[in-house]
Amino acid sequence: MKTPQIPLDAPYSASQRAWLSGFFAGMHTRMIQTTDSASADVRILDILYGSQTGNAEAVANDAAAIAKTHGLKPVVRSMDEISVADLAAMEHLLLITSTYGEGEMPDNAQLLWESAQADTAPTLPKLHYSVLALGDTSYDLFCQAGKDWDNRLHQLGATRVYERTDCDVDFEEPAHVWLSAVIPQMADGAATTIVSADTSTNDKPQYHRKNPFPAKMLANRWVTSPDSSKETRHYEISIAGSGLTYEAGDALCVVPTNCPDLVAELLAAIGCQGDEEEPVNGELMPLREALRTQFEIKNPSKELLEEIAKRSGDQELNGLLSAGSKDQLSDYLWGRDTLDLLLQFPQMEFSAAEFISLLKPLQHRAYSISSSSKAYPDTVHLTVASVRYDSHNRQHKGVCSTFLADLVTSDTEVRCFFTPNKVFRVPEDNSLPMIMVGPGTGIAPFRAFLQERQCRQATGKNWLFFGDRNAATDFLYQDELADMQASGLLTRLDLAFSRDQAEKIYVQDKMLDNAAELFAWLEAGGYFFVCGDAYRMAKDVDKALHEVIAQQGKLSAEQAAEYVNQLKKTKRYVRDVY
Repeated sequence: MKTPQIPLDAPYSASQRAWLSGFFAGMHTRMIQTTDSASADVRILDILYGSQTGNAEAVANDAAAIAKTHGLKPVVRSMDEISVADLAAMEHLLLITSTYGEGEMPDNAQLLWESAQADTAPTLPKLHYSVLALGDTSYDLFCQAGKDWDNRLHQLGATRVYERTDCDVDFEEPAHVWLSAVIPQMADGAATTIVSADTSTNDKPQYHRKNPFPAKMLANRWVTSPDSSKETRHYEISIAGSGLTYEAGDALCVVPTNCPDLVAELLAAIGCQGDEEEPVNGELMPLREALRTQFEIKNPSKELLEEIAKRSGDQELNGLLSAGSKDQLSDYLWGRDTLDLLLQFPQMEFSAAEFISLLKPLQHRAYSISSSSKAYPDTVHLTVASVRYDSHNRQHKGVCSTFLADLVTSDTEVRCFFTPNKVFRVPEDNSLPMIMVGPGTGIAPFRAFLQERQCRQATGKNWLFFGDRNAATDFLYQDELADMQASGLLTRLDLAFSRDQAEKIYVQDKMLDNAAELFAWLEAGGYFFVCGDAYRMAKDVDKALHEVIAQQGKLSAEQAAEYVNQLKKTKRYVRDVY
């Protein structure tokens, strides 16, 4: 049964169309649930995911495949596909969510969470549930989104059938343990009819997080001027022969190695030679090689930080840790890395085994892809700012950005895999307008989007807001954008170079300057995309979007917020922020 669609020629504004689409989608969902529930021989297992980078969605699909083998009928949905009323109708639920930023909900879980938090939220006496939380112990609010959902469902009267599992960055094994335990409990007492598992949607590619593809670098060039205060580079990486495919909007995850110079300095600081052999992942490995390829050595783990405080006896560091002030500790660590801390307390020494026991595994870094596979099927383009800065009397470098810039040669493997972002996509309807806000390296996916539109011969209008520090040195892909404008592909290009005048100008200022036209594009069914810095830019852009809608739509702040929420629900306001 297909979800009812509002005809494109129906006499409704975009906001009315969005509201009606959401209403009919909710009614459609409830009809399906009612119909399915009528089948007494099959128990429905709802599986909801909140995902920022795709990991929670992948686990949700794994859960569905296992559930089918236990006679359950899984229904997998993103949290932004349901309402709190849909939640109240559920009886068996697996909720899988990542945590974004500093303990926040992923974008696609935020609206449902707000509804569940409200005083008017329905009670859930029929619901039996369990939560899987994905997170990173390097953040203070580890797995906070999962913890919040677990507590709130319990407060609303739901029954927890299996304790929440909190996963660190290596989530596969604990997730598998959770699935193996919780799904049989969800199936307990259900009829034993086995639902045929369609594995076509769950087939994993040959190359993935645990088995990255050994790609080759084809191009590495600057896209900022040598006079720029930044170093931003364009990379082209071959995936020929991998069998891997990608879509505009996806991310390429790169598994780096650490800088050999940093490894050597760390070895000297802890008093080790580097040839000490230690067991790593089941095999003996020289400490030098382990530090280069297996462990996160730049940013100190909490365990290493606590051990340094304990061994040094430093009053300031011990005081910050015991006080538990996240902000004060963050200020103290600003600009410091593991080596800085070891050099600060040179009296400390660690054995090889002691040191690596306090380190976290080296993780991949995800980069928004800046090419369309329709234009470049065997190549992936990236736009990456190289992180370099001076602090505490030495130069610091970003792990992966300078791995790509400095360490990769024609003979070096770039181990990589894709993370799909099924929401962050060019509109399927090629006639609809597209508004893209991507300052700095946030331009990356929008270069891909424009290539995608060109390959599709899409007729929809395209508007890009781009900015950086200085036009003369930081205008990324200037010639390409000029060609896109000349061809008519790029309908509008609004630029905000913050340091080219006395008063700083940002992309959100340009949005407000062009509020009437921006609102007109939204009313015409336009999609609004944002990519870049999550902590300042994305919040400022969101605030400006609310202002534009309130001003131009003559709406109250509450009505403007509802308009934005409808954009989010219909996936016409989507962000790729970091």
